[in-house]
Amino acid sequence: MKAAPSPPPLLRRRTLLQIGALGLAAGLAGCAQGRSRPTLRAPADILPSLWRRQLPAPWRFEPLSGSTPFQTPWPNPTDLLALTDGWWSSLTPDQLQSVAAPALAARLGALGQRFLEDAPPEWRSKLLPVGVSPYVLVFRREGRALPPADDGWMTLLDPALKGKVLLPASPRLLISLADHMDRSDGLRRLRQAAISFDDRYGLNWLLQGDARVAVLPLQRCMQALKRDPRLTAVLPNSGSPLHWTLLARPAGTAEPLPQAWVSEAWTPPLLTRLLAQGWIPPLPREELLEAGGRIATDLRDLVLPPQEVWLRAWTLYPPTAAEVLRLQQRWSTSAP
Repeated sequence: MKAAPSPPPLLRRRTLLQIGALGLAAGLAGCAQGRSRPTLRAPADILPSLWRRQLPAPWRFEPLSGSTPFQTPWPNPTDLLALTDGWWSSLTPDQLQSVAAPALAARLGALGQRFLEDAPPEWRSKLLPVGVSPYVLVFRREGRALPPADDGWMTLLDPALKGKVLLPASPRLLISLADHMDRSDGLRRLRQAAISFDDRYGLNWLLQGDARVAVLPLQRCMQALKRDPRLTAVLPNSGSPLHWTLLARPAGTAEPLPQAWVSEAWTPPLLTRLLAQGWIPPLPREELLEAGGRIATDLRDLVLPPQEVWLRAWTLYPPTAAEVLRLQQRWSTSAP
């Protein structure tokens, strides 16, 4: 009886190659599972989703939640943080390391450079400003009545608006607004004018008719301004407090900042789309003007105001212990 013929040599080699490839893939998958993917963490509403979705592999985004999202220890791994200047005082310099992104820092325009130059020295190398948005006055039209004329922040003290003003839940921000009013009792009257103090749901108060005017960062109300003809926004010529978006590297990570991802947000076509959403990278004005073609005409002066308006804008840096006591006393004595 004859033995069965052996398989052709080509078939045997192909089978061996397939088995080897499968084994290699399984081994690589096992290694990938054993390694932690570099992780960016931030409250879900800090970064524009349009940009967040471009985060390159192997990076991933994981939201931070809770009333104190930047309280350590952060979940492991945490290789990059995105925060606003409002959360800045929740951190200490020793929790962070240098962002180590000199090429990106060199691209900053005058506003971004001023942010770093005026920051406390121990923070300057540890934060990268990637976006900025001015606070604006957002009015809801009642019938055919137009919003009050632009008297700057003094508009909030108009007697017709008393009890209809929605303000941010930040005493420090409100004190800074009062400092830009031509009244010694500006802070007390500002608090008297408020229907509520609400950062998160401020736009809802306005749209539902409970409030007539709200103070909000432009990036949080830009889409509503496009959709709802009842809404009008004013950026006072006297300047505005600024709402910054910052990136920071925790002290314990060895992962470099994903610079190509930041650079993509600062370059058309993504830069053009982000500007149309009211999210403004702190780049030189010429670059922003060149990329601003998709901004709605009636909103253009809010996103790209005259340079002198930017020069009058201000940033609220973390207060010193002495400043905290002074601000607390001032807030206490201004109670309505």
